[in-house]
Amino acid sequence: MNHEPNPNPQPGVESYESAPESSSSSPKKILTGAVVILLILAVLAVAGILRRMHAHTVLAERTHDLAAPTVSVAPARPGAPVDTFVLPGNVTAYTDAPIYARTDGYLVRWYYDIGSKVKKGALLATIDTPELDKQVAQAESDLATAQANANIARIQAERYSGLVKSDAVSQQDADTYVNQAAATAATVHSAQANVQRLKELQSFEKVYAPFDGVVTARAVDTGQLISQGSGAELFHMQAIETLRVYANVPQVYAQTLKRGMKIDLTFPEHPGKIFAGTLVRTADAIDPASRTLLAEIDVNNRSGELLPGSLAQVHFKTPIAVPTLIVPTSALIFRRDDMELATVVDGDTAHLVHVRIGEDDGATVQIVSGVNPGDQIIQDPPDSLVDGERVNVVQPGSMPTPAGEL
Repeated sequence: MNHEPNPNPQPGVESYESAPESSSSSPKKILTGAVVILLILAVLAVAGILRRMHAHTVLAERTHDLAAPTVSVAPARPGAPVDTFVLPGNVTAYTDAPIYARTDGYLVRWYYDIGSKVKKGALLATIDTPELDKQVAQAESDLATAQANANIARIQAERYSGLVKSDAVSQQDADTYVNQAAATAATVHSAQANVQRLKELQSFEKVYAPFDGVVTARAVDTGQLISQGSGAELFHMQAIETLRVYANVPQVYAQTLKRGMKIDLTFPEHPGKIFAGTLVRTADAIDPASRTLLAEIDVNNRSGELLPGSLAQVHFKTPIAVPTLIVPTSALIFRRDDMELATVVDGDTAHLVHVRIGEDDGATVQIVSGVNPGDQIIQDPPDSLVDGERVNVVQPGSMPTPAGEL
């Protein structure tokens, strides 16, 4: 028996045929929606993680880039062959001597003050030595006594020497008086030496100038107690008509120095004036500590324009040409051991090299050794730059402007 559906179902009344179909599709829809939601959440989570990872990578790269100092480079330009170089020189007196007392006493008078020009043998001061004067008088009395005893012994020795020939006295007695005469004669010689010694000490009561020069210091005054020896300096003298100028010449120029060569000297207190000096001697040995050769240049100072103790600029002329490179003075790095220049290798790596400089005019400096033509020299390197450090290289003139500057 066939049942046909009611073509006119009443509103609100569901047929029993459609109910099972609706109830079976509802859980599938819920599951599908949940899966879609989970997929969306997973995609969002993966996108967030990737975004964070990318931001972290970009931040690390940016931090690494900012950590490297930004520098500008320029090649060292060839300089003219070096035929002169300038070194500082210490000016000293030709003869420099402290004057000490050789006897004890009190200063009676001094005759020359600082700045006084004196001749050799000029009397500088007089010292009163009453104790020494008494010792001289006593020694002279002892000498007179010894001479009298020696005279008596000599007479007796001569007498006994004559008597022994006639057998009036024994040979033994004669020998005794002869030996006694010899002993007293030796005593006389000893007393004479003692008197001479004390008189020489007494002669030191007067202090004389040992050479022509100028008194540069006076450390005593009238009535002051004077003690012999080097404990207290009385005067200080310097011979300044000829001055010695000492300069330390780098080892590379040592072979170019010849005795007798003329050398120009300049002084900051005499701008524009050149003084002629002569190389008179060298140490003939390189100082192992500084790798330099000590040279002495003598300069005529009869005019008295130059003062010992001052600083001179010594202009040496070298007959051998030394190729050099010119770099700005600001490119030098002053380290405790030596001077260095910073170069760039492999495009972004700093390399520090030790250099030896030649002539320096204040703005630029000649590099004698340490760098080669074409080396990229870092201009104005930071003090903290170390060898092997990574740097950002920019062209000169394109350096970024520091914050806060217009």
